[in-house]
Amino acid sequence: MSLLQTGKLQLNSTHAAETTGGDISTFTQVAFPMPFPENTNVIVVPFVQTFNGPDTPGLRIADVTTTGFKIRFNELVGTGRALSDGPHTTETIGWIATTV
Repeated sequence: MSLLQTGKLQLNSTHAAETTGGDISTFTQVAFPMPFPENTNVIVVPFVQTFNGPDTPGLRIADVTTTGFKIRFNELVGTGRALSDGPHTTETIGWIATTV
């Protein structure tokens, strides 16, 4: 049986696009409304709900655990380099988290 939680948050980015793998210092921590049971595998699927800025706001997820995850905007990056300036205005992000 899968368990499911949903949520939304306001997210923006004042930082350049992150191009260094593993550097999550500019990510925002999100806590689940209720922790999932220990020793379960959790996946998170985020969706941008608004269109407030002209640049495409890519989403990066990191450190998914039973208690939450980290997220940030990462405007377009290709072949290891930023293709846009990185900072992005506030958008509403909806997310679904479930066990697998």
